[in-house]
Amino acid sequence: MSNLVINRPLDLMQEVDRLRVEQKVVDFFERTGIHLIAGGAAGEWTFTDAALTSLLDGTFDLDTDTFLVALFLSTSDLGTGSTTYAAVTNEHANNNGYTTGGVNIGALTLSGTSTVTIDDPADVVWTASGGSIIARFAAIYESAGNVLCFCLLDDAPADVTATDGNTLTIQFNVSGIATLTQV
Repeated sequence: MSNLVINRPLDLMQEVDRLRVEQKVVDFFERTGIHLIAGGAAGEWTFTDAALTSLLDGTFDLDTDTFLVALFLSTSDLGTGSTTYAAVTNEHANNNGYTTGGVNIGALTLSGTSTVTIDDPADVVWTASGGSIIARFAAIYESAGNVLCFCLLDDAPADVTATDGNTLTIQFNVSGIATLTQV
């Protein structure tokens, strides 16, 4: 098997459509006047329900907090209701080139004024060693433990596997993780 690269942009328009089903989220966007615009089409990062509030109340300070990316198995309970990294079940085991807790990506970057792009410092790479790295989900969370967002690593959905000696790379979209614009 060759190296595996997973492109995971955040398709925020699709995310907004999903969230509009929940009346509380519709009310939130109407009250604040914040409108999310699309990232890319290869897949999506999904904000947890708590992350939206945490972005506005300052719990997340995107450009100063330290963020990590962790991998989770198909049996994980990671989802929109997830609040903390510690409460999410079935992370990939601490072996085969993966370290529990994932990879530290540092602070995220913000650019723009009326349209703000949230970006990552670098793509995330694991090299399988001594066996395979297998995962279904990835999550971005702050070092304090709050989950910001997560994604399926394969749209099927299916597990992705980096076999011994190969890499698993989560390549963030060149347009950033998310873009916010004021309307």
